[in-house]
Amino acid sequence: MPSCSLHPLPYRTDPGDYFQRIRQAPGAVLLDAGRPSAKRGRYDLMSAWPLAELAPAHDESANAFLQRLRGALHSLGNAEAPSAMELPFVGGLIGYLSYDFGRRLEALPAHSVDDLALQDARFGLYAWALISDHQLGTSHLLFHPALPQAERQRLLALFEAPSREDQASFRLSQPFQADIDEDHYRQAIERIQQYILAGDCYQVNFAQRFQAPCGGDPWAAYLALRQACPTPFSGFQNLGDGNAILSLSPERFLKVSEGQVETRPIKGTRRRGVDAVDDQAQAEELLASRKDRAENLMIVDLLRNDLGRSCRIGSVKVPELFALESYPNVHHLVSCVTAELAPGKDALDLIAGSFPGGSITGAPKIRAMQIIDELEPSRRGLYCGSLLYLDVRGEMDSSIAIRSLLVKDGKVSCWGGGGIVADSAWQAEYQESVTKVKVLLETLERL
Repeated sequence: MPSCSLHPLPYRTDPGDYFQRIRQAPGAVLLDAGRPSAKRGRYDLMSAWPLAELAPAHDESANAFLQRLRGALHSLGNAEAPSAMELPFVGGLIGYLSYDFGRRLEALPAHSVDDLALQDARFGLYAWALISDHQLGTSHLLFHPALPQAERQRLLALFEAPSREDQASFRLSQPFQADIDEDHYRQAIERIQQYILAGDCYQVNFAQRFQAPCGGDPWAAYLALRQACPTPFSGFQNLGDGNAILSLSPERFLKVSEGQVETRPIKGTRRRGVDAVDDQAQAEELLASRKDRAENLMIVDLLRNDLGRSCRIGSVKVPELFALESYPNVHHLVSCVTAELAPGKDALDLIAGSFPGGSITGAPKIRAMQIIDELEPSRRGLYCGSLLYLDVRGEMDSSIAIRSLLVKDGKVSCWGGGGIVADSAWQAEYQESVTKVKVLLETLERL
């Protein structure tokens, strides 16, 4: 099998210096580990100028679109990493699936308004990437064998040149406003609890949207957000015409490596404390909360079932349950589910059987999604979708697009939500939905 070529560059803990050189290029995309502040992620991955861009047609089914993605990978051609090199990506697809891509997988009503008009998915097919490995302290340009020599030379010259000062700016012309008021929020929670008591469902993730008019360069907004809230599954995707995805997600959706599958659902949240004593008390309260543990376990069971559709019978395991992870604004309760892909199944089969992630829908999933569509006034778009890469070897990693913003058509949108169960108190849930994104909203309001 042909091997990719690697060209070393000066190592950067922060990908900003390299990415700002390509951020306005067609298809520019960055998957960002949040270093040096965030500690869990290993790789930064960036690229631009894709060989092809793929988005689903208006009436195209999910499975037909996923098959087109397989065809695009096949057209690029197989390749492997240079011997003894551990690399996440050797050429392939990078992009997003919106939450509403799930409508192509399941029959859902259409009560909510699609006022953002975001494509349900958008991927580029990339024959090169700049990869920084924070475990080894290296940065490399990777070239797939299909990339022409002239393009290799152009990219080498671009990234080896001295960096230039960047004067990008971003601003809001008004503060963020919620789409719904507290009374509407309370009514929605009460309706969900009526469904739960009637036996329709066990848990529903309900979210509200915050919006503000904006102008300037979304990259400047991303840099400010990255500094305020570094997370291991961050990302920036240039959508063209001044539009962009800005994601500060702490949550992995699905990872596939050599046929081994991992998902790390988050369910259970507390604010960070005002001092060390209060912070420790918040963390201990979360770890001891029977309600939060029960919510987390519901989602673990849902994901075990989802993974079972594409994974070898008997391979689904839960090696980690109710672990504490702490971020600048919140503590989270996180679990881990692992499995092994079944013979004849690939990462896109796994997506088809598991999307959208159960941690941001509720249980059972389809009924929860129907209730979300009934009670949330507008479509989620990017929120609770996924940013991901999938390379020609079948290696994949993906996020749940929470703590994420969409800059589109002169507005920036941000969403906050949480899982609602029978004994949820609406006031506490409302406050949690604000707490989760408060640092993001306030950071942009200060620019």
